[in-house]
Amino acid sequence: MLVLSRHRDESIIIADNIVVTVVDIRGDKVRLGIDAPSEVPIHRQEVFDAIMRENQQANQVDPKAARNVGTSSGEPTTSGENPPT
Repeated sequence: MLVLSRHRDESIIIADNIVVTVVDIRGDKVRLGIDAPSEVPIHRQEVFDAIMRENQQANQVDPKAARNVGTSSGEPTTSGENPPT
């Protein structure tokens, strides 16, 4: 891990197209501004962890059970369409 010291309004540059700037420092909190291309996902660590947990849970769903989601009887339909409600 690279550890850098920065003052307010100072920046670091990552890979020529991501700029992280220290916007404000209040007590033990630092506000960062991140300028990156729109295709680069940026998440807080706790949000990223939640996304990864949800993706892992979704990958563990039984495909047969997933096909029955939204049917009133829970039984798969033979025509490939949902039964009328």
